[in-house]
Amino acid sequence: MIFFPNAKINLGLNIISKNNTGYHNLESCFCPISLYDIIEIKKANISSFKTSGIKIPGKSGENIIFKIVKEIREKVKPLDIFLHKNIPLGSGLGGGSSNATYFLLNINKLLNLKIKNNELFSIAEKVGSDCPFFINNEISYVKGTGNIIEKINIDINNKKVILIIPNLSISTEEAFQNISINKPKYSIKKILENESIEKWKKYIFNDFENYTLSKYKFLKKIKEKLYNNGALFSSLSGTGSAIYGIFNKNAIINKNEFKNYSLIETNVLKNASNLELLS
Repeated sequence: MIFFPNAKINLGLNIISKNNTGYHNLESCFCPISLYDIIEIKKANISSFKTSGIKIPGKSGENIIFKIVKEIREKVKPLDIFLHKNIPLGSGLGGGSSNATYFLLNINKLLNLKIKNNELFSIAEKVGSDCPFFINNEISYVKGTGNIIEKINIDINNKKVILIIPNLSISTEEAFQNISINKPKYSIKKILENESIEKWKKYIFNDFENYTLSKYKFLKKIKEKLYNNGALFSSLSGTGSAIYGIFNKNAIINKNEFKNYSLIETNVLKNASNLELLS
């Protein structure tokens, strides 16, 4: 079985409070995008895990996929797992969370585990705060610790997204250690549903930019260049290092301005749960 876990971007990210368990409550809009990794799983006599593409640091057993295995250990049979990594690590694009959730959903099918949707959601929630989003994998308004997911009425399917990926990985731990908690002035959901995309930059912010763009000043310059090239909206994605710009579909940008970085052209998917799956 082969499947294609996709990345996501955040339209705004407000850190609203810290709950009594030490986790942060947030508000954001998650959008699936057409950048994806590739995972193949096969039944086997002895389990194995291999990777290609972008190098993943650490031991293979530390990969987030094995957090899923740990949660359903009693139900899992030996598997050959092959992961081809395209989504940059530490970029804020949710690649690890997507890998883990897609693995959970598809191992449920492959091994006929008959895990119900509410239990799948609970397992995903335990593994990572971005994981529950990838269960339905559609443009969503996300609250709580990432576990409250609501529909949101926006349509940016006729736009393209330019991702600028620097050679920099920012850990989620580092990002949260340097976050300031402030009550947002505006509701992300209300702004996205009621204001034109050209006005979003007046009201929609990523709280992690205060720290990240001040420490890594070249990221601030990337964002400025995206706006100078005609971006309708630009932002840091999640807690990572990727900066994206949303452009009109026919917009032409000067790619030479970003020649020192990886540039990926992609688009928002209204619903990515139906990405091609090969049995």
